[in-house]
Amino acid sequence: MDSIEIVLAMMLAVVASAYLVRVLPVSIPLPLVQIGLGAAIAGYTGHGVRMDPELFFLLFLPPLLFLDGWRIPKSGLFRDKGIILELAFGLVVFTVVGAGFLIHWLIPAMPLAVAFALAAIVSPTDPVAVGSIAARAPIPKRLMHILEGESLLNDASGLVCFRFAIAAAMTGSFSLTQASLTFLWLALGGIAAGVGVTLLITWVQRWLFRHFGEPAGSPILVNLLIPFGAYLAAEHLQASGILAAVAAGVTMSYVELSGQVMATTRIQRSAVWDTVQFALNGVMFVLLGEQLPDIMEGARVSLDQSGHLNPWWLVLYAFSITGGLLALRFVWVWTALRITLYRKTRRGEAAARPPLRLLLATSLAGARGAITLAGVMTVPLTLPTGAPFPARDLTIFLASTVILLSLAAAALGLPRLLAGMDFPEEPAEQQEEDLARREAASAAIAAVERAQMEQLQVGADSDMYPEAAARVIALYQHRLDSTAATDGEDAARFRKLDQAERVLRLAALQAERRMIFQLARHEHISDEISRKLVREIDLVEARHKH
Repeated sequence: MDSIEIVLAMMLAVVASAYLVRVLPVSIPLPLVQIGLGAAIAGYTGHGVRMDPELFFLLFLPPLLFLDGWRIPKSGLFRDKGIILELAFGLVVFTVVGAGFLIHWLIPAMPLAVAFALAAIVSPTDPVAVGSIAARAPIPKRLMHILEGESLLNDASGLVCFRFAIAAAMTGSFSLTQASLTFLWLALGGIAAGVGVTLLITWVQRWLFRHFGEPAGSPILVNLLIPFGAYLAAEHLQASGILAAVAAGVTMSYVELSGQVMATTRIQRSAVWDTVQFALNGVMFVLLGEQLPDIMEGARVSLDQSGHLNPWWLVLYAFSITGGLLALRFVWVWTALRITLYRKTRRGEAAARPPLRLLLATSLAGARGAITLAGVMTVPLTLPTGAPFPARDLTIFLASTVILLSLAAAALGLPRLLAGMDFPEEPAEQQEEDLARREAASAAIAAVERAQMEQLQVGADSDMYPEAAARVIALYQHRLDSTAATDGEDAARFRKLDQAERVLRLAALQAERRMIFQLARHEHISDEISRKLVREIDLVEARHKH
């Protein structure tokens, strides 16, 4: 099968996976379905896709990490920054050391530096897999924000540790001082590159739009290119391109607060990014499935490298390493929680101890994914002396099996651990939403009154504008009444009333749209008029849905 046909088959597999997870009688996470479809494509074509890791990193990771950094709630990111940093950096180092010695103890034929490299590449978690599983399991919002923040940062720390371990395996030496300085430059240089590229591109784009206008589609295309620019700039400076993409996304979220982008551009851009995210995430896991034939072939070679002839030893290694990673994560999370509770108790603060099931869920939620696969494929083929890199096939096989086992463990364990648990809404989030609605409604009423006076002063119809203003103000006054209620029952009633009104408005908009399509089908109105009216309805519906 030609390369173009394989790419098209992969895209069709991504589309098919979205429907399969809905029709399958058992609940299976989307990534596992996509891996299965990728394996089916590889079985049909007779071989897997030859994946260039450097190209994989460039094409897939920057836009996905950029989008994660852009959309992650910043309030939660900074509120739980201590926990996130502990998981993203402390847990990674703890995992590299603990799992590295465990792997070397299990497989003495694997050199210690290679064992550390394997431990480092399986340390980063995958937010895509966890997000897919979270759609079927009631993971609390705050925990999900912590897991997302961890995965944004531990990619960089895990890959840096992997790079140092590979360098030690290649040269036979390791300098802690040199490694620390290199890590510092990778982190600071990557963050600076991401922030600088985003701000520069945004400033140039605004200057061009202000002086020459805004070409259709140009803002969206520029937005899609920003993560690649940040990634390449950081790599050129020999800094972390992954952290640059994340920093670019976080910076973009603050740039958006200026509100200078048109509403239609935001709606179109959101749709484009949703499509890009769905496609790239899906293709990554389909690619993982297509690597399975090569991985199984590598398993045969791995038997000799492990020093055993019985293939069940490979199964034992895979389960032991996956179990060790879960145990190390649980120990770290439990210890960090005990320290946090102790500090709160010393300060006289109330410290509620979370249930054990939630701690186990946090440990299981650390599923591995595309970063691990792409990273392990960069293991060199040979040493500087020309000799084969020790246990390379075994390293790739074990990393691949850890991905599959961690995904399966999260898919099977999380829904069962969290079933029946009741997680209350974050009160601070509801208060912030009420404040935003109240202040926005007050500003809207004031703006309507000003606009009404301005229109009357320029001689506009004196009968129409007061009536129209009263209708618009009534809508915002209802919102003020809804969010101004101080009694808990009254506030809840107003929110339910607002939700009911939103449902009725959406039903009315859908009926409008159906009628417009019907009129266009019967040629009572032109296609141009129908597109214009449907576009207006879509914009109003998008506003009410969000």
